[in-house]
Amino acid sequence: MIRTLLAIDKLEVVYQRAITAVQGVTLSIEPGRIVALLGTNGAGKTTTLRAISGFLGIDDARVTEGAITFKGERIENRPPHENTRRGVVLVPERDKVFPNLTVAENLIAPIARTTAAIEWRRRESLAYQFFPQLGDLRNRIGGLLSGGERQMLALASGLVCGPELLLVDELSLGLAPVLVEDLMRRLAEIRRELGIAILIVEQSATVALDIADYGYVMENGRIVLDGTAERLRQHPDIQEFYLGRKSGERRSYRDVKQYRRSRRWYG
Repeated sequence: MIRTLLAIDKLEVVYQRAITAVQGVTLSIEPGRIVALLGTNGAGKTTTLRAISGFLGIDDARVTEGAITFKGERIENRPPHENTRRGVVLVPERDKVFPNLTVAENLIAPIARTTAAIEWRRRESLAYQFFPQLGDLRNRIGGLLSGGERQMLALASGLVCGPELLLVDELSLGLAPVLVEDLMRRLAEIRRELGIAILIVEQSATVALDIADYGYVMENGRIVLDGTAERLRQHPDIQEFYLGRKSGERRSYRDVKQYRRSRRWYG
């Protein structure tokens, strides 16, 4: 049995051969675990996801140092379709669905043409099982869906690719809290029933740590804290800077005057 599904070791990512966006990032994900990658906008979270999935080339970026190993195989700087075929599937922050295709067509589009019909039907059935609302919308054009419906379709489109590791970028962005709570619950169900590992990139620590087993915090392209979800929730820096709590009060991290930085915390 594989003990470590994904291992990232001292990762460095450079944009346009000049701008270092991620430096020295090390993290790991075990099979069937939910891991949260937290940090404010611009911390390097999305770049890390794109490095894992292989989509860096679209942004004229490249892994210049370090290693990304999935199931014992090096995958850094490999094209997205190869990594998807291996079982690494990205649900991106932007361009989540094909706006001119129906819901049903969106679910067909990511599946490889070589996939057997019985397997395709099984994956489609899973998509509708975890997101039954999409069944009622199967003939609706993607561009006419609400924000929450688009996010459901994006997650379902990732699911039909048959992932072993699902990468989810900013699930909560632009959605009402009640929708985010529902989507997070569904992700937890997917992990529980299918055993899929999930890496969630989020600015909202509260949202991510509610379902995560483990978490990493990024700042300026580096990992500055990591620990179990419970330990991160109890850490004073996380409580003050991300959960907005100090002296019994609840505040936005934007109001915090000082972030007590730590190089590393294992709790």
